[in-house]
Amino acid sequence: MHFRHLPFMARLGLTMLMLVLVGGLAASATHLIWHHENRDDQKGVSYDDIAGAYHGVTADAPLMRAMKANHPPELPEQARKVLTDWLMSGRISEDFDNIDLGDNAPDAIIATNCVSCHNRNSADTEARKIPLEFFDDVRRLAFAKNIKPTDIKILAASTHTHALALGTLSLVLGVFMLGSRFSKGLGSLLIGVSGLSLLVDLGAWWLARDNEVWVKAILVAGPTYAISTGLMCLLSILDLWLPAKKQPE
Repeated sequence: MHFRHLPFMARLGLTMLMLVLVGGLAASATHLIWHHENRDDQKGVSYDDIAGAYHGVTADAPLMRAMKANHPPELPEQARKVLTDWLMSGRISEDFDNIDLGDNAPDAIIATNCVSCHNRNSADTEARKIPLEFFDDVRRLAFAKNIKPTDIKILAASTHTHALALGTLSLVLGVFMLGSRFSKGLGSLLIGVSGLSLLVDLGAWWLARDNEVWVKAILVAGPTYAISTGLMCLLSILDLWLPAKKQPE
């Protein structure tokens, strides 16, 4: 049976359902971004966010990342070394304004070299978002963050939900592809890519707990599954409404 030969209302209903699935995929992607972003205190989803969720990582403090990135470039090397040593010392709170350190106290270095840009009234709109005027400002940026992987019970529940729901979704879309004009070409390719990427993605969730290399598999397989699934939805809609090929007389 070819789905494009179904009655008008049946094709209309199936089209609306396919659009619902496309919307669901978009909502899922948005949810994943919101769920994973800022685990490492950086805007947006980064590698550390995903690695932290499935493997666990220790993310450098934002101030340490700035030191390693040579920011600000005009900061004297001696001052940069003092700040780097302070951030690694384990005495961040105690030595921030230690009077025994004199001009080498971190608060003095930051006040001299950083606050001119990083203050709440700065002309630099990006620097204004990261004020360094007070210790409470600095403290939020001075500590490394230990990101622990998702609790194994939560991971099991998530795997249970995703495996059954996405596996069923892919089976249904696979049937649509096999009943479409795309069954012998792009449709078959997408069925294979979808099934393989879903298996790799879900399996890598567990394998990544012991070996970080599998985090890269998640980063590749997850988007690949979403893209292939979305394309199957769109091809199904096209097949429902494109004119059938004329058969030779």
